[in-house]
Amino acid sequence: MKIFAITMTLTLTGAAGLFAQSNPLSAELKQQYMNSRNVIMRAAEKVPESEYGFKPAPTVRNFGEEIGHAAQVQMAICSAAKGEQPTNPAEGKTSKADLMAALKASSDYCDAAYDSLTDAAAAQPVKMFGRDWTRLGVLYFNVIHNNETYGTMVPYMRIKNIVPPTSEPRGAAKK
Repeated sequence: MKIFAITMTLTLTGAAGLFAQSNPLSAELKQQYMNSRNVIMRAAEKVPESEYGFKPAPTVRNFGEEIGHAAQVQMAICSAAKGEQPTNPAEGKTSKADLMAALKASSDYCDAAYDSLTDAAAAQPVKMFGRDWTRLGVLYFNVIHNNETYGTMVPYMRIKNIVPPTSEPRGAAKK
């Protein structure tokens, strides 16, 4: 009986810690965003500039265009969440340095949207792609798109014998 009481006390104490956060929904979303943002950035860093023009098939974007696409869409989605007009930081960019700068600019812009989100503001309506969304839904859509884009990048890396960031051995140096 004593072991049961100790186990229940520890379990409830841990659960109370989760509920004690003032914004658990937005905090969880921000954590998911940071993970998705970081793996795209790490993938962009790992691929050498000489492979930014690589296309695994003629009908798809090259790797650099995938980076530009990630930056453009991330900026568009976070602009909707902030109620602002989007810009495209990747427009006309082709070099690795320029595309990395565009991806960083879009990530910095999105960081502010996630940093300012509270659970109370999460249900606020915003417009995106011509329809009504909640601010929370828009920012979750960004995470989904980031993960989808990273999933598209992985075969490019595998074909070129580059280990994708999420497949690196535990403890491997992370940029």
